[in-house]
Amino acid sequence: MNVTTAEGAPEIKNRLNCYPEYKDSGVEWLGEVPAGWAVKRLKYAAHINMGQSPSSEDCNQKEIGTPFLQGNAEFGYHHPTPHLWCECANKHANHHDILLSVRAPVGELNLADQVYGIGRGLCAITPTNIDQNYLWYGLQVFREELSSRSTGSTYDAVTVNDVRNLSVLIPPDEQRAIAAFLDCKTAHIDALIEKKRRLISLLEEKRTALISHAVTKGLDPNAPMKDSGIPSVGQIPSHWKTRWNKRVFEEIDERSPSGREELLTVSHITGVTPRSEKNVSMFMAESMEGYKICRKNDLVINTMWAWMGALGITQYDGIVSPSYNVYRLKKEYFPPYLDFLYRTSAYVCEITRHSKGIWKSRLRLYPDSFSEIFTLEPPLSEQRQISEYISHTIIKNNIFIDKLNKSLEKLQEYRTALISAAVTGKIDVRAEEIGGGMA
Repeated sequence: MNVTTAEGAPEIKNRLNCYPEYKDSGVEWLGEVPAGWAVKRLKYAAHINMGQSPSSEDCNQKEIGTPFLQGNAEFGYHHPTPHLWCECANKHANHHDILLSVRAPVGELNLADQVYGIGRGLCAITPTNIDQNYLWYGLQVFREELSSRSTGSTYDAVTVNDVRNLSVLIPPDEQRAIAAFLDCKTAHIDALIEKKRRLISLLEEKRTALISHAVTKGLDPNAPMKDSGIPSVGQIPSHWKTRWNKRVFEEIDERSPSGREELLTVSHITGVTPRSEKNVSMFMAESMEGYKICRKNDLVINTMWAWMGALGITQYDGIVSPSYNVYRLKKEYFPPYLDFLYRTSAYVCEITRHSKGIWKSRLRLYPDSFSEIFTLEPPLSEQRQISEYISHTIIKNNIFIDKLNKSLEKLQEYRTALISAAVTGKIDVRAEEIGGGMA
C-alpha cells in the first residue's frame, strides 16, 4: 500500500521545499519521513471511544434526548446529520471529536459539531498529545492502513484495537503550521470543486427540464395548446391525443424455463440495463429459472420503486426479476419517446398518484392501477423528431458534463495528494506563505 503517491504528488513535491534530512519510518507504506518526526500508535496520541448501540426501543425520531449516529450513512460534508435520537446512549462523541467509521466503508471521517450518541459502526477520537486539526488531516492519510486490516463475511470492519494501533506520524513543532497551510489550500480547492459541482448540477437540471418540456409540450413553441387532463402534465399541443394505458399496453407474464437469458436490472438513473454492466453488490439468486422474459421495446417497471422512477423501455431481450412488471405495446409508438416520457418527473408523479400503499417507501404500482394512467400520443413522426432532438442535445450536454467531471476528479486528486504530502513530510510547508492561491 502506498498512500503518498497519489496523482499530483510529484508536481507538489517539485513546487515546494523538502526537509533537509529524512529517515526510514519503519512503516512500509509510509517510507521515509523527516528526521525529527516520530511514528506512534494512535492510542498514544488520542483517546479512542468505540460506539455501542442501545436497544431500538430507546431510540426515536422525535428529537427527544441525544442525537444518535449509527454509521457513516449519516455523515455530511464535514458534520453529520442524525436521523435518530436516544435518551440513554451508552457511548458518546464529544464536541470537536473526530468520528471514524469502523464498518464498510472503513475509514470514513466526520467531525462532531455537538455531543452525539454513537453506535457500533463508529468510534470517536479525542486528540490528547496531538493537534486536533493536524490529526484531522493526518487521518485522511493514515486511515488507509485500516483497509489492510479490515475483515468480515457480511461486511468489512475493524476492531477498536485496529484503530488504537494505527500508525500516526507526529511532527515535533510544525503540526499547527501544517494544519494552517492545509486549511488555506484545501479551502481554495474546495471552493473550485463546489463551483464545478454547482455547474454540473445546473447542467443536469437543464437536461431534465429540456426532456420534460420536449416530451410534454413538443418542439413548436407556437403550437396551440389544450388541457391534457393529466394533473402533473398540464397543457399539451392541441393536435396530440391521450390514451388509457389499457389501450396502449398489455401486461406480459412470460417466464424463462432456464433462466439463462441476459439478466436486466431497472434503475431510476439508467433505466433498463444489463446487470453485467453495473457494479452491483446485492445478493444474486442461484437460479433465475422462472424470471420474467422481456423483449426489446417492452416497458419494464420495478414495482417496488416505480414511485422513484425505476422503469424504462428496454433496448435488450432478456429476463427481469419476477417482482417486476413487463408491459408490451399494443399500439404503434416510437419506443424512445416513451422511455423519455415515462421517466420525466411529471410521469413519476402520475405513477406515484396511482400507486397503492400507506407509506411512500412502501408504494406499489400494480397492473390494474397502471392501466388507468393516460399516456400522451403525439403523431408518430413527431415522436421520432422529439426523441432525435433530445438525443442530440443530451449528447452535447453530456460531453460538457464529462469534461467537468474529469476536471473535478483532478482537483480532488490534487487535494488528496497535497494533504498526503504535507502530513507525511514529503514537503516542508513551514516557510510557505498562507495566501489565497494554491501552492
